[in-house]
Amino acid sequence: MPTSKTKKSFLQKIIAIVLGFGPGIFAIGYTIGTGSVTSMIVAGSKFGMQLLWVLLLSCFFSGVLMFAYGNFALITGETALYGFKKHLKYGKVLAILIIIGISFGQWNSLMGILGISSNIIFEILAINFEGLRPYKYETVLLTAVIVIVTFYLLMLVGKYTFFEKILVIFVTLMGLSFLFSLFLVQPLPIDVVKGLIPTIPEIPGGKMLVAAFVGTTMASATFISRPLFVKGKGWTIKNLVQQKKDSITAAILIFVISATIMAVACGALFHDGKVVTQVLDMANTLEPVAGKWAVTIFFFGALSAGLSSIFPCLLIAPLLVADYQSGTLDTSSKQFRIITAVACLVALIGPAFGANPIEIQILSQVFNVFVLPVVVLGIILLLRNKKLMKAYKTSLAVYIGMYAALFFSLVISYNGIMALLEYF
Repeated sequence: MPTSKTKKSFLQKIIAIVLGFGPGIFAIGYTIGTGSVTSMIVAGSKFGMQLLWVLLLSCFFSGVLMFAYGNFALITGETALYGFKKHLKYGKVLAILIIIGISFGQWNSLMGILGISSNIIFEILAINFEGLRPYKYETVLLTAVIVIVTFYLLMLVGKYTFFEKILVIFVTLMGLSFLFSLFLVQPLPIDVVKGLIPTIPEIPGGKMLVAAFVGTTMASATFISRPLFVKGKGWTIKNLVQQKKDSITAAILIFVISATIMAVACGALFHDGKVVTQVLDMANTLEPVAGKWAVTIFFFGALSAGLSSIFPCLLIAPLLVADYQSGTLDTSSKQFRIITAVACLVALIGPAFGANPIEIQILSQVFNVFVLPVVVLGIILLLRNKKLMKAYKTSLAVYIGMYAALFFSLVISYNGIMALLEYF
């Protein structure tokens, strides 16, 4: 009898740990979507583990910035854009530019996410119903409409805790699918070690992928929205230690899951010279070792990644506008319903025109890097305001991390401009 009780309590503990994960789950939802999965797979198939160093730096700086923005919220009780508007010179202009920049990047990303997710569902259906193949465009578009309408309706009834629980489920499924994939396809240890040495692939598209990498793993939306999610969780200044642990955990999980996806693509495709250009190519990552199961296992992980990103991407624009206005988000307001409805319509543009969702996704991640330097500079200026931060003193290590993140974001933005000039 005591053993079953022990077993039950152990299982309950695990469930409690998973469900107890804080606002960091939104960081993972924003960061590891189909955009991240696509970038990691394309990079892994083209360059092996060569860009692992970019991923490591991006995740490290993400942890620092999540921590900084979270602390600002707990100490001042204010949110990011509201704080910019209230306390910084030209803060209003800065805040509006950030809203436009992040919303543009995230809505573009949403287009790619919906395209890839709908294509994945189509491929799963086509495996079982071959007769659907000639009707790919119609099936993908109908699937996209059903998915986005379902998510829109869920948005209208949801509250913070509801979104958080759904994200926990999707992120857990995604992580487990990709970890299982890694056991099937193991990369060479030497590839992993080489990947930590900073180099940029000297081939067409190399710069683009570096920028896309940073755009997807060091996402401005993650940091700007952090104060709102911290407040939504009900945390106060008493939760500073918890906030720190949550930031570190989120950054580590983002790195582990992203590196796993890249390693799977490297192990399965890179050494065979196979490159990913279409959605079905992504499933071929596991085909050599898992046969037909490959498509199911891989698509299950990629679909979970896509669905875990739809909520945060739909939420971002109304979140930023609410943040700018007063620092609180009302999910039952007319404003919220209208902005999310517009986001849903934008998301359908890609599937409606039958565009290649992989190209849309990588381009959208590149656009994300341009607003990043402004977002990093903004939090540095806020934390340096002694009157605002009261008795709390930000440590030298955090400042060094933030200034390094600022330098890194400027280099990557320049790299992104060069990449877009090459592309167009």
